[in-house]
Amino acid sequence: MCRYNLSIANKSISDTFGFSRADMGVIITTAMLAYAFGQIINGLITDRIGGKRAMLIGAAGTVVMNIAFGAASYAGMLGLFIAIRGVDGYLQAYGAPGMVKINAAWFGHRERGRFSGIFGFVINAGRLGIFKLGPALLAGFVFLGMVRVPPLHWRWLFWAPSLICALAAVVMAIAVKETPEEAGWVGVIADDTGPAPGGTRAEFGQVLRVIATNPVVWITACAYACTGAVRQSVDQWFPRYMQDSYNLDLNSGRFQLLGYLIPLVASMGSLFSGYVSDIIFKGRRAPVAAILYFLETTVILLAAQFHSVNSAILFFALISFTANSTHSILGSAAPMDLGGRRFAGFALGLIDSFQYFGGSLAGYFLGQLLDKSLGNYFYFMVPFGLIGGILMLTILGKVTPGTGGQQTPAETSK
Repeated sequence: MCRYNLSIANKSISDTFGFSRADMGVIITTAMLAYAFGQIINGLITDRIGGKRAMLIGAAGTVVMNIAFGAASYAGMLGLFIAIRGVDGYLQAYGAPGMVKINAAWFGHRERGRFSGIFGFVINAGRLGIFKLGPALLAGFVFLGMVRVPPLHWRWLFWAPSLICALAAVVMAIAVKETPEEAGWVGVIADDTGPAPGGTRAEFGQVLRVIATNPVVWITACAYACTGAVRQSVDQWFPRYMQDSYNLDLNSGRFQLLGYLIPLVASMGSLFSGYVSDIIFKGRRAPVAAILYFLETTVILLAAQFHSVNSAILFFALISFTANSTHSILGSAAPMDLGGRRFAGFALGLIDSFQYFGGSLAGYFLGQLLDKSLGNYFYFMVPFGLIGGILMLTILGKVTPGTGGQQTPAETSK
């Protein structure tokens, strides 16, 4: 909720301060690049300090930065919005490495695709939350059928999610155990990186040697950059596109339908791809991802040929299904396969950083294209689906993206 709120506030901020789409794109690109570099840095740190601490740092940071972003509305300076969102992007980059590192210890290899589907569902629950809460905050609503909340300023799109995130962080700090062993279940999940006195912790040099020297990590990362470009094109711009192209009100029935469909089908795609890669393809992520990328390319090309509200809703849903399917299996299952419980933080950080390097293109550059013509929107996404599919074809035949015919992380670290 603290990440996807900007897409709901995009047009309101532009209208308030006279920012162009390219100006808003600079805010998006800065956050994406900060998140990308943060994933690399914080992935290394996470393997050192542990996933739970990393997640708590990220949660505390994004709470403060979202409060600050809302407060910056009193100043109305583009540079201030850019700076705050950039710092927020870096701090949010503690979350995914922390989450994946914890769950690499809790799930075995043939279970990780399904966990990735659950991970995707959790992310999309946050998207659904802000897509429902955001328009309600702007339009006003009745709380529990008793208290009338009047229409609020768009700054509450940043303040309200901060309060929810703070509550979730407190619950996590109290309840979460980093490994099965900490919860009293010794030996339930085998350590696929081999025995080590540090448990889930690893030294920086060892992490770099095992992960950064694996060429399959880099191929997966480059493909994931393509996922990021498409995914962020939808996530960051679809409300603004529907408003500018079809004058669709955020509180209208059709926007509410779209706001419900995107996280719903994204969750379905995450779960579907995880189960298919685990069960049918026996832990192989690349064949499933290749099929999805080429399907995505076809859907995007079709989307550019139709020009009605209903067709836009349909194609946004289909693109979200394919993009979030590859997001799930390449963004969390593959890093766990490649890194195991000791190196998953940096494996995730490195691979996921590329998603946001790719996603950064959907900020300033896509904003500039949209300032020229809204017709550029879908065509911008097409090359990324095609390139992602081709990259996945180069690593077909692997048992997992990183171990087919190669040494496992455990073997290379001995």
